[in-house]
Amino acid sequence: MIFLSTLLISMFITMALISILRTAAVRLQAGLDVPDARKVHSAPVPKVGGLAMAVGALAPVIWVADGGRFLNSVLLGAGVIVLFGLADDLKNLGWKAKFAGQVAAALLVIVYGKLTICSLGSCLPDGMGLPEALALPITLVVVVGVTNAINLSDGLDGLAGGTSLLIFLCMGLLCFTGGDFPEKIVVMLLCTAVVGAIFGFLRFNTHPATVFMGDTGSQLLGFLAVTLALGITQQESPLSPLLPLLVLGFPVLDTLTVMAERIAVGRPPFSPDKNHFHHKLLRLGLFHSEAVVAIYGITAVLCGAAFLLRYHSEWLIIAIYAGFCGLVIAFFTLAERRGFAFHRTGFFDVGIKSRLKFIKDKSLVIRACFLPLQYGLPLLFVAAGVVRSQVPGYLAAAVAGFAAAILIVRVMKKEWVGNTLRVAFYLMAPMVLSLGGIEPAAWVTPALLRGYNVAFGALALVTVLTLKFTRRRKGFKATPMDFLILVIALVVPNLPDSFISGLSLGDIAVKTIVLFFGFEVLIGELRGELRKLTVGMVAALALLVVRGIG
Repeated sequence: MIFLSTLLISMFITMALISILRTAAVRLQAGLDVPDARKVHSAPVPKVGGLAMAVGALAPVIWVADGGRFLNSVLLGAGVIVLFGLADDLKNLGWKAKFAGQVAAALLVIVYGKLTICSLGSCLPDGMGLPEALALPITLVVVVGVTNAINLSDGLDGLAGGTSLLIFLCMGLLCFTGGDFPEKIVVMLLCTAVVGAIFGFLRFNTHPATVFMGDTGSQLLGFLAVTLALGITQQESPLSPLLPLLVLGFPVLDTLTVMAERIAVGRPPFSPDKNHFHHKLLRLGLFHSEAVVAIYGITAVLCGAAFLLRYHSEWLIIAIYAGFCGLVIAFFTLAERRGFAFHRTGFFDVGIKSRLKFIKDKSLVIRACFLPLQYGLPLLFVAAGVVRSQVPGYLAAAVAGFAAAILIVRVMKKEWVGNTLRVAFYLMAPMVLSLGGIEPAAWVTPALLRGYNVAFGALALVTVLTLKFTRRRKGFKATPMDFLILVIALVVPNLPDSFISGLSLGDIAVKTIVLFFGFEVLIGELRGELRKLTVGMVAALALLVVRGIG
């Protein structure tokens, strides 16, 4: 339960702080990202998302964790990164000052936290590790390099946040399946908190973004990603020490390729330009959201490969990553030399998109998906409690209190119903889903339980389709984040691993995210007509109360 509560607290803190800091930044005209020739946005955007994510991710961990050398070093290093990043977002520090901050943070985890790259697995003779004289500088270069790689990848709305989300989810799963080793719980807690913060941030950052993470956020994500990746592979763990090569491989390849191109034409390696992979995808003719989803997909494939190869030979990991790098570089090189571009008038845009537009204009998909969303969401909420053998008395009392509150507000202050439903659902859904730790009821067969789990994937699918084909112009809209939601909802509960299949934590987190996502979309589609949803919620809560009393 501590992981689920950390995820939710982190997400809500981030969302609340972004709303406050965004307003303050606009009023004070401070910390705004002003567009220039390198940028793809056309109006100033507040760069406050990173500070909100830092507080949202780190505060719950500081509150619940006992500490220790590794955790303290990571938190101190993160504090240095945030301090220098915030100064850069406000005052535009030069690259030398930012580099000094990154080196200071890296030295904290290396010297104080005792985190070094000491093992290369089967790449070295059995039992042999890197000597300290090599391990220290190599670790410093890796930590600073990956911190910059994530920082430099933050070029499109939702890009750095979405790819980092997949990376931290992957590391959380790797940590859970990697056996017992020092700091395992700490790393899982940090990954959970960062995932919650990123989800809260992406609510405001998917295209068109109203908030950027700035250097504060992108450097923090890079620093935490590399330190936690090394933490789970360089300690006493059966995981391959080269797994970070796959997990962090795409932003690292992007950064190295761009720097090599700059040096080849006689320019400084850190000089700004528009030659990152996401810029190249845009030049190939992809739309903003298409380029972001393409990179999400590549990152998801690499993370999946890391999970599947977590116990395999280091030479196999190197070979697969080298092949991946070769394919990516060859593709972009040939595309630029031959002037290749995706034709927007070709088969996809004319043959498919025109038909999708017809379907959208006729509201065919909305009619097919809205009813399953409207009635399926409350039913799944109820099913979460019904499929278990019992509903605890404390939960029944809390549910009864919220049902009464909804009815009272409906009668006394009708305009508050929407917010009351949100509060009730956001607090009750995680509590009801946490009953997953209780044995299923006697009448629930394995087939019914599988159907119940599959229903969450179906709910995620109809939610995404509803967003994609909605004719609504305001409120919660379709974004590349939908791809992340769908991947997580469909893939995580079905990972081919005996440990994962028995893990209620990940199952609860995924189902909670799906329900929250569906609820936001449903509220938007109802356009203030909440009578049926109110009745459905009260009926669902009443049924849970009956289960608890019985």
